[in-house]
Amino acid sequence: QVQLVESGGGLVQPGGSLRLSCAVSGIILSIYTMGWYRQAPGKQRELVGTITSDSTINYTDSVKGRFVISRDNAKNTVDLQMNSLKPEDTAVYYCNAKTKVISRTFEYWGQGTQVTVSS
Repeated sequence: QVQLVESGGGLVQPGGSLRLSCAVSGIILSIYTMGWYRQAPGKQRELVGTITSDSTINYTDSVKGRFVISRDNAKNTVDLQMNSLKPEDTAVYYCNAKTKVISRTFEYWGQGTQVTVSS
């Protein structure tokens, strides 16, 4: 059974930091591209950033320079360090795992963790 479990969300003041973690089980993490997505109330889910199996990282423009994605394949975890948080970063944050084997795509989601940035 594949499980992605996010943790680390909460309430933080503007300018503060949070570190989200995604604990993964049931898959070989090293072959997956891992991503963090977020969904704010009334908005579509959007990509925050991805880290590929060879640790190539991409971020959406709005978080560049503030957020850092990292992965530890040995510990089966993927983290999202969020700094200089803004109220517009408020959302439910989701962990995603995706890979393609031959012609078949495998994709899994976590249940999400709430991040609220407010004074």
